[in-house]
Amino acid sequence: MHAYLDFERPIAELEGKVVELRQLSAQDPAMEIDDEVARLQARAESLINDTYAKLTPWQKALVARHPARPHFSDYVSALVEDFTPLAGDRLYSEDRAIISGLGRLRGRVVAIVGQEKGNDTKSRLTHNFGMAMPEGYRKAQRLFSLAERFKLPVVSFADTPGAYPGVGAEERGQAEAIARSTDACLSLGVPFVTMIIGEGMSGGALGIAVANRVYMLEHAIYAVISPEGCASILWRSADKAQEAAAAMRITAQDLLELKVIDGIVREPPGGAHRAPLQTINAVGDTIARALSEFDGLAPAQLRQQRRDKYLAIGRSLTA
Repeated sequence: MHAYLDFERPIAELEGKVVELRQLSAQDPAMEIDDEVARLQARAESLINDTYAKLTPWQKALVARHPARPHFSDYVSALVEDFTPLAGDRLYSEDRAIISGLGRLRGRVVAIVGQEKGNDTKSRLTHNFGMAMPEGYRKAQRLFSLAERFKLPVVSFADTPGAYPGVGAEERGQAEAIARSTDACLSLGVPFVTMIIGEGMSGGALGIAVANRVYMLEHAIYAVISPEGCASILWRSADKAQEAAAAMRITAQDLLELKVIDGIVREPPGGAHRAPLQTINAVGDTIARALSEFDGLAPAQLRQQRRDKYLAIGRSLTA
C-alpha cells in the first residue's frame, strides 16, 4: 500500500476507491468497472498535479523525507556499473551512514559518495538514518584523495537530516572532520558534481557537497538546519516548523533563484517516490551532462571555478 502524506488525503481517498472497485471486480468478474476506474484515475491524476504544483515549503520537506523516496543505494544500483565499495576511514572504523566507492556511471569511471538513510527499520538503524559520524567524513576524504590521485570525477549524493550530534561523534572530532572534508571538496582538481536527492541539512550535507555543480531534485530541501531545529532555536518550539520552513527558503526553487544551486531536476507528478526509476534516470542524465561540461579543464581551472562559485553566493543580494 502506498504511504500517503497528510496533505495527500484527498488523493488517498480517490485511489482507495479504485482499489476497492478492483477488489470487488475480482470477486465478481461480471462487474463493469472500467469507465468508473478511468474516471477516478483521471480525477486522482489531476488532483496530484494540482497539489504538487503548489506545495508549501513545509510540504516539500515532508515529500523530501518520504520513506519510499529513492535513496542513495537505489541510485547506485540503477546507475553505477561495477560498483566497488571502499569501506573504513583507516583511523577508527567503518561508518555506514556514508557509502563510497568506484564505478562506471553512463560509461565514465567515477568516484561516488553519498549518504544512505535506509528504507526499513533494520536498514535505518544500520545506516544511522543517514547521520554520519566523523569516520564517515574521513572515509569521504579518503575517496576524494583517491579520485585526485587517479584523476577520477567525483559524484556525491546528499541526503541527511544532519551529521550525528551524539557524544561519541563530538569526542572523535565531528566538526573538525566535516571541516576537513569540506576543504577536501574545495581542493579537488577533478570535476565534482553533487545531487541533493532528499534532505541536505547543515554541514552534514555540505561536507560532501561543495562541488563545481550542485543540483537538487524538485522537491528536495537544502539548508543550514532543519525547520524543526530552526523553530526550536527561534521560537523555543518545534511546532513552528512550518513557519521556519517558509522563512528559511529551503526549496530548490528558492535556492536556484538565490544562485546557491545550479539547476533543478524535475520529479514525476506526485514526487520521486511515485516513479523512482524515472527520477533516477533523470538524475543520471543530469550528472552525465554536467560532467561532460568539464572535459578538458585543467585542475587549477576546476578549483578556481569552484572557489568563484561559492565566493559569489550572496553577492547579488548585498550589492
